[in-house]
Amino acid sequence: MNAAGLAPVLLLMGLAPLVQGLVHRTRALITGRRGIPLLQLYRDLWKLARKGTVVSRTSSGLFAALPSAVLAAAIGAALLAPLGPGGSVLRFPGDFVAFAGLLALSRYALILAGFESGSSFEGMGASREVTIATFAEPALFLCLAALALVTGGRDMSSLFGSPMARAPLLAPALILVAGSLFVLLLAETGQVPVDDPTTHLELTMIHEVIVLDLGGPDLGCVLYAASLKLTLLAALIAAVLVPPGPMHLPWMVAGVAAIAVVVGVVAGFSARIRLDRLPQFLTAAVVLASLALALTLR
Repeated sequence: MNAAGLAPVLLLMGLAPLVQGLVHRTRALITGRRGIPLLQLYRDLWKLARKGTVVSRTSSGLFAALPSAVLAAAIGAALLAPLGPGGSVLRFPGDFVAFAGLLALSRYALILAGFESGSSFEGMGASREVTIATFAEPALFLCLAALALVTGGRDMSSLFGSPMARAPLLAPALILVAGSLFVLLLAETGQVPVDDPTTHLELTMIHEVIVLDLGGPDLGCVLYAASLKLTLLAALIAAVLVPPGPMHLPWMVAGVAAIAVVVGVVAGFSARIRLDRLPQFLTAAVVLASLALALTLR
């Protein structure tokens, strides 16, 4: 266990709701709306933590544990990610497989919660989430494979340990990896154009429709896990591009903020993709990662 890597993880965990708020504020400014306050998610989480939980009669006892599993898996993935100059908190050969597995576990715990509710709408959203995962997971492993060839590393700390500085001649491949991870970020966190977290039309919702039956602390766990995944994936994109040095952590925080702004800009200038066109958009992440892998094999 690397105690030096714990402080950056705690910092980004504390900033996660702020990053989500930055996305919403950027989108609101671009679309000419007032928007929600920057710190609104902190207030929502505090309010939800003090409320009770209502459970559907059709759900089993497993339903109560699933929101906590969503959050626990996201935190576990954050502990494996190298967010600071000292590397990740938990580090071992092949930990990138565990990282991808924890992200998948967080997603599928949420999907199972949607099915457990017994609601047809939530089941529909859960099935759409599975479709997204079908394209997202291969793209993630292709990105990790490209980084492994660039750096020669076998763990997350080596893969994301400033590969741009270690292999400047492969900068085009690393930019493609960053682009693929950005598409994955939009898909994994339910951002426009993949999904719209502010919509209330059940027929077009994906992530938001799954949590319709959640409330109180359970909903707070899911909302915070979503903001943590957004911050975590943004940090990985920044780690691909940010150079090493004593200013690594400040540059990482600035990079996460910049990526959040870009996500808000994309949301402000684009419309939600039709569901039948969604696989074509997600294929872009696979194509970008495949091109990056091909460049590293030259």
